[in-house]
Amino acid sequence: MALAPKAKGEGPIIEVRDIVAGFGDHVVLNHVDLDVHRGEVLGFVGGSGAGKSVLMRTIIGLVPKREGTIKVFGVDMDAATFDERQAVERRWGILFQQGALFSSLTVMENLQFPVREYLNVSQRLLDELAVAKLEMVGLDASVCDKLPSELSGGMTKRVALARALALDPEIVFLDEPTSGLDPIGAGDFDTLIATLQRTLGLTVFMVTHDLDSLHTVCNRIAVLFEGKVIATGTMAEMLASKHPWLISYFHGKRSRAGHAADFEARA
Repeated sequence: MALAPKAKGEGPIIEVRDIVAGFGDHVVLNHVDLDVHRGEVLGFVGGSGAGKSVLMRTIIGLVPKREGTIKVFGVDMDAATFDERQAVERRWGILFQQGALFSSLTVMENLQFPVREYLNVSQRLLDELAVAKLEMVGLDASVCDKLPSELSGGMTKRVALARALALDPEIVFLDEPTSGLDPIGAGDFDTLIATLQRTLGLTVFMVTHDLDSLHTVCNRIAVLFEGKVIATGTMAEMLASKHPWLISYFHGKRSRAGHAADFEARA
């Protein structure tokens, strides 16, 4: 997948500088710097508990930071007025790891929720929009009246993604989008993400552990280790790195190279 070219003179669509965040005495993010460019799919990786989701949640304002600055679309999120911040938030969508659907609302009501928050439109248009977003993620109107508890794991992910797309965002944040899915379902979801990114021109910030997603969907990868981003680059650059953690992660037993070596050893 080719990286979309940046417009001349355009800076990062998301700019993270010197971010410090944590819980109590525990510092999770220790002066983190990261840029996300328009039109790319950035895979954000690190060990379990390293703080990948913490950074995503800090960017969108769910985790307070202690130091540093975050700019989205060039807007300093600390200096922004309420209206300015709300205007930025309308331009992003979020898929949380477990979907985070409202359990007491139907699929249709879940999809319509963010639209009701920001726009004043008729019920007929809300219904049409919900069905259209479901179709974008490979579902149809037959699921509209179902509750989240009636959905499979894969369907839950797709409904949550449809909700993330409800306001036609320019940026989509994905937190472990393929976790809990079987290999076929995960592959299908990767294909869906790639198709939506390409057709809608999305910028995607993807927190993931899934090496197949990194190989097949991401233009660029950023690595969080010991509270800092220690590397950014393409998959080829990750594979060529001599950093011990990157070698263990991208060349280990669970990597494509590791699987090939194990298969050859058993043959």
